[in-house]
Amino acid sequence: MSNSSSPIRQFLLLAFADTRELQLLHFCLFLGIYLAVFLGNGLIIITIACDHRLHTPMYFFLLNLSVLDLGCISTTVPKAMANSLWDTRAISYTGCVAQLFFFLFLIITEYYLLTVMAYDRYVAICHPLHYGTLLGSRACVHMAAAAWASGFLHAVLHTANIFSLPLCKGNAVDQFFCEIPQILKLSCSDDYLRVIGVIVASLCLGFGCFVFIVVSYVQIFRAVLRIPSQQGRHKAFSMCIPHLAVVSIFISTGMFAYLKPPSLSSIFVDVVVSFLYSVFPPSLNPLIYSMRNQELQHAVWKLMTGFF
Repeated sequence: MSNSSSPIRQFLLLAFADTRELQLLHFCLFLGIYLAVFLGNGLIIITIACDHRLHTPMYFFLLNLSVLDLGCISTTVPKAMANSLWDTRAISYTGCVAQLFFFLFLIITEYYLLTVMAYDRYVAICHPLHYGTLLGSRACVHMAAAAWASGFLHAVLHTANIFSLPLCKGNAVDQFFCEIPQILKLSCSDDYLRVIGVIVASLCLGFGCFVFIVVSYVQIFRAVLRIPSQQGRHKAFSMCIPHLAVVSIFISTGMFAYLKPPSLSSIFVDVVVSFLYSVFPPSLNPLIYSMRNQELQHAVWKLMTGFF
């Protein structure tokens, strides 16, 4: 994935602050966020893996989601923290390629996994008698593997396309991590057809997943409203609300980041939006899934008290 026409050996990421005090403040802020995300998602992963009562399709997909959240934030935040701590902006060419690849791999896989989780909720609410048949252990593994494989393929195609373009407009990236729009700004090539083709194909697949999620929840809400007892409706809504909240945050921040009008584009807005879709969801997901889930709360508490 080398770029023979470009002499670039490293990129310069956006600095959050010029003064040493603000750089250290930024380091401490990101360190706190990273540790909180690591603790929250780590607890969910360990709890689900260790508690056999949580070895169900819903928690299997939640474990995958926590792994993806942990990996996603680990591709961007640690490098930004290190740059602030050591007062530098540099990231190597290879490091930038790797960062973009892994970020795309994890973020796209998460989107596909959220689509699979919508299907899981649809079957659980609308076809509960067939839940064990439609979502057996083999089917769950196959769907999760398909999400991971699709994310990997998309990441390879996007990364290869982006870094095959000649980059001759400097090496300053106006973002705290390597991101497709910012790398494209450095290209001096007018031949974007291949890149645009891959992006359009990805958008079409993404839109298909979005439609699937919307249709699934329309069917879910219709089924829930037909439940005669209030307790039954409350239980059904409790099963769906966490996933719906995570999907809403993920899609809304991602769409605003990549589809916002050029008139709203500025370095400050781009950084804030990128922070919202790359750091915000992994930070909130453990809270969202644990707040209304008594079973998961009890399992986490049992695990923590068992250690102490």
